[in-house]
Amino acid sequence: MEIRAAEAGDLDGALALHDQLAPYLVVTEVGLRLRLTMPAGPGQATFAAVDGEQVVGWATTGLIAGSDPLDGQLRVLVRPEYRGQGIGAQLLDAAHDVLRSAGATSARVFAEPSTADWAGRWGYRQTRQVHYAGIDPQKAPELPEVPSGVDLVPLNQVDPHKLYAADVIAQRTKPGDAKIVARPYADWLRAIWESPVMALDLSVAAIYGGEVAGFTLGNGDHTKVWSQMTATMPDYRGRGLAKLVKTAALKRAAAVGVQNCYTANYDGNAPMLAVNEWLGYYRVATHSVLLCPL
Repeated sequence: MEIRAAEAGDLDGALALHDQLAPYLVVTEVGLRLRLTMPAGPGQATFAAVDGEQVVGWATTGLIAGSDPLDGQLRVLVRPEYRGQGIGAQLLDAAHDVLRSAGATSARVFAEPSTADWAGRWGYRQTRQVHYAGIDPQKAPELPEVPSGVDLVPLNQVDPHKLYAADVIAQRTKPGDAKIVARPYADWLRAIWESPVMALDLSVAAIYGGEVAGFTLGNGDHTKVWSQMTATMPDYRGRGLAKLVKTAALKRAAAVGVQNCYTANYDGNAPMLAVNEWLGYYRVATHSVLLCPL
């Protein structure tokens, strides 16, 4: 058994591990290859636990963009038949070291509720739950009536400066444990607008008066998509725009042959949970949100 920094040759094994344990997290070949071959940014690392040539454990770390104080996040996966051998503990310790070195003051992880007591050994405490849900976009309902003056536009056709401005507002007001201030435009441009991982052509904005009134943003490829953010600007809430852009995005995904779309919501986010229920999303997993000081 070896635990080491992940390498490009681990790609197939890591994809198989994610598909077995958590397919709803939407780890794609393009995204993982990018992570394994591009220089890592501050707080970003990937570790593999390998038994011979088999990837049996995996851990990733990153900083929460725009957080103040600076917060980190991580993910740890271990094949069930290899649990209880200290693999998860070694991966977690390695992840913590990376985040501390980058200046993170805390670490956040979404984990199976059964692991909460185990994580408590490192000081993790549960703050809430997050619910994962999926849908076959072919089964999405018909598009609701579009209000007068509203245009539905794919995000890759939106002025990036206007999308960035809307995203700054969305990040500050979204539910969560991290306090988001703002990330620099250049950082956002690289991470969102220019990233090959983002599915901007399958994401949609509601444009009113030339500005972004609401949007939904996804990442993935043309087989599966992760809906990572849906937001309505404060002045336009209560008008059904979230339902509208999410339906339009699902229709675009269905048109190009996407087979599965996934998303996640905190248990207290009643408005978005209601939207996803109306859309026909079905729950696939519930995780505990665990935080620990570093």
